[in-house]
Amino acid sequence: MNAWQPVIGLEVHARLLTRSKLFSGAPAGYGAAPNTRACAIDLGFPGVLPVLNREAVRMAVRFGLAVGARIAPRCIFARKNYFYPDLPKGYQISQYEDPITAGGSITIEPAGGPRRDIGLVRAHLEEDAGRSVHEGFGRGTGIDLNRAGTPLLEIVTEPAIHGAAEAAACMRKIHTLVRWLGICDGNMQEGSFRCDANVSVRPAGSQTLGPRSEIKNVNSFRFVERAIGYEIERQIDLIESGGEVVQETRLYDPDRHETRPMRDKEDADDYRYFPDPDLLPVAVGEAFVAEVRDGLPELPDARRDRLAGQYGLGAADAAQLVSYREVADYFEAAAEAAGSAGSEDAADAARLTANWVNGELAGALNREGLRIDEARVTAGQLGRLVRRIADGTVSGRMAKAVFDAMWGSGEEPDAIIEARGLRQVTDAGEIEGLVDAVLDAHPAQVDQYLGGAEKVLGFFVGQVMKRSGGKADPRQANRTLRERLARRRDEPPAGQTP
Repeated sequence: MNAWQPVIGLEVHARLLTRSKLFSGAPAGYGAAPNTRACAIDLGFPGVLPVLNREAVRMAVRFGLAVGARIAPRCIFARKNYFYPDLPKGYQISQYEDPITAGGSITIEPAGGPRRDIGLVRAHLEEDAGRSVHEGFGRGTGIDLNRAGTPLLEIVTEPAIHGAAEAAACMRKIHTLVRWLGICDGNMQEGSFRCDANVSVRPAGSQTLGPRSEIKNVNSFRFVERAIGYEIERQIDLIESGGEVVQETRLYDPDRHETRPMRDKEDADDYRYFPDPDLLPVAVGEAFVAEVRDGLPELPDARRDRLAGQYGLGAADAAQLVSYREVADYFEAAAEAAGSAGSEDAADAARLTANWVNGELAGALNREGLRIDEARVTAGQLGRLVRRIADGTVSGRMAKAVFDAMWGSGEEPDAIIEARGLRQVTDAGEIEGLVDAVLDAHPAQVDQYLGGAEKVLGFFVGQVMKRSGGKADPRQANRTLRERLARRRDEPPAGQTP
């Protein structure tokens, strides 16, 4: 592998969240019965004329501004000509020479690798094709044209990615960004977000690109990484055994973990692009761009850095919180509720809040397949529970029981704590009594500890918790045990005068 450098470029297709299609008024939603959401314009019937969806243009500009791209003041739509059963017009309306955005970059941080900026060639608007359905038709194929005409934003990276992990990180970053901007739901199972990967290899140090294979329509981060990793090894093995890589389109089979040929890879000339005669050039005015810019939210990288600085969060926690804009919003609302009172420092409460959002809350959502906006515990409720952990009212273990009860009932944490008697024992005299009782009941273990067996302390803490029904403050119990044991160490043996 050290003798070869992989070169990868991604073409990411994000289905835009418009109510209607790119050039018609037909609904663009997913999940309807086959062929019930395609109109005469989508199917290219004679005499019909396409009309551009303004909201799709707004979403494309929104993405372009977010990645620092140049917004074209004038762009045109072209016809991309090819034959396929689910493309009834015989052409796809796309953009070629004059896309709506050009340039820009995204920053990736692959696991175990350095932060890198990946340049973008363009992001252009195009309509989606229909869908071929092979299941349930025997040796035939069904055609569902509901998807035909749905607006897509195709995001094309520079061939500047040099590994499968980098490619997956790039796809993840784009996925986060389009959802963050509210222009795509990112649902891979429904085909709302999918990726083509162009893969080639070249001798290390060479600047000449090798023949590339395009891996078509990969719709998961894990499969993108596995497919690209397989294709890199396939091409290297082929070249080193005396063969040649041919330019072709391949499909990835996750069950067999292999790519296999689908068809020869076309060049742009094969599509016979020409300006669509039914669509006027699109003028994107400065006032329109300024309006879109003013509506941009704080972007993921900026928010991650702000959360880390403002709340004292670790890099991993902050990065996880900004994977979804709604999660970041939930965290900040919960942190405000947690840090507005209590005896602990607000930064400590915020870090504890992040742990709960990324831990218990995320786990509960995953178990039930819920989104953050469907959480059964509000941000304010979680913040108030964290406040009770911070002020010592409940331990972390007890708080989990409270959280489970909140998730099931929707009650406030204080009400559950009082109703179930879950208040933590913090009275110094009561804990001292529990500690003395435990030490008196286990003289052999006391001798072991005094003889240097420090690990016995954990046994004592467990016994204190058992006697208290799990309500003793474990930190206070630990501290009191050490004090009592140190005192016993300093006491003279029985029968001796100090």
